[in-house]
Amino acid sequence: MRARVIYNPTSGKEIMKKYLPDVLIELENLGYETSAFATTPKKHSARDEARRVALAGFDLIVAAGGDGTINEVVNGIASLPNRPKMAIIPAGTTNDYARALKVPRTNPVDAIRLVGKKQTVEMDIGRAGENYFINIAAGGGLTELTFEVPSELKTTFGYLAYLAKGAEMLPRIKPLNIRITHDEGVYEGLTSMFFAGLTNSVGGFESYAPDAKLDDGYFSLIIVKASNMVEIMRLIALLLNDGQHIADPKIIYVKTKQLTVEVCDENERMMLNLDGDYGGDAPMTFENLARHIEFFADLDEISDDAVLGYEEQEEDYEEIAEKFVHDMEKI
Repeated sequence: MRARVIYNPTSGKEIMKKYLPDVLIELENLGYETSAFATTPKKHSARDEARRVALAGFDLIVAAGGDGTINEVVNGIASLPNRPKMAIIPAGTTNDYARALKVPRTNPVDAIRLVGKKQTVEMDIGRAGENYFINIAAGGGLTELTFEVPSELKTTFGYLAYLAKGAEMLPRIKPLNIRITHDEGVYEGLTSMFFAGLTNSVGGFESYAPDAKLDDGYFSLIIVKASNMVEIMRLIALLLNDGQHIADPKIIYVKTKQLTVEVCDENERMMLNLDGDYGGDAPMTFENLARHIEFFADLDEISDDAVLGYEEQEEDYEEIAEKFVHDMEKI
C-alpha cells in the first residue's frame, strides 16, 4: 500500500517540521510505502498534489495542517471516480474537522496512529459550484471575518486572532435581505448570516449543531435572523450554553440535502465562506454529497448518534439473514 503525506510546513506553529520523520516511520510500520510533499505558496499546491497521487493509485492521503489544508486535499480528489482513503493530522488554528472525527490534536504521531485502529467514516462532503467543502458553508456578517485575519496573526495568535477580529466587526454587521430555498421550503427576509454545516464543530464550538450526523447526507442549516449586536451576542451566549441557540425564535434550524442562496437586492453583495476561505458570491447552490470520502476516525470516541454507518450496517445484515432464511425455506 502507498501513502502520501501532504503537509503545510507553516500551519500552526510549524509543528510538522519537527514530527514529520516520526509520522513517516509510523506509517511505514503500519505497512505503507510512504512519501511526503510540503505545500508551497503556489495557489492550489495541496489540491494539485492530491489529485496527482489519487490518479497514480495511492491508497491513502494524509492531510497534515489546518482545515484549509484538508479542504484543499479534498478538492483535489472529490471529483474523481476512485478516491483514496484520507487521514488527517491537525496542525492548524481551530482544527474543527479533527474535533468532529476525534483525532488527537496535541501530537501528530498520536494522530497518525489512528490509522492503525482501522476505523473509518464515509464522510459527507459539500459542493458549491465547482468547489467542495468539508465542514461549513456560510455567508454574511461574522462569516467574513476569516477573510480579514492576516495569515501571520492566525499562526502567531491562533483562535484569539479570530475572536479579536470578531469583536471588532460586531458593530458593523449589516443584515441582508436574502432568499434561501431548502428541502423544507423557502425563507426570505433580513438575515445576519447563515451556516450550512456538515459536522457539529464550527470555530472550535462543538455545540453548533448538537444533532449533526457525519454521514446522513444532510446539512444542518442555521439561518440567523438577528439584526443587531445585542441579539447576536445573546445568541452566541446560547450557543456556548450546550447549543440552546437552535430553539431561539431568531434562529431557523432545518436539515436539508441542498440549498440555494440568493441576495434579493441586486446592488448588495454576499461573499460566501467555504471552510474559512472565500468561495465565491451568492447566488449559489450547495449540494450534500453523501458518504463521499472515507476518513480514518476514532469511532470509539464518536457518539453513536453522530454516525449512521454502524446502524445501517446492522440493518443490512438483518436483510441478508432474512433473505437466507426465506431461500432455505424454498429448499
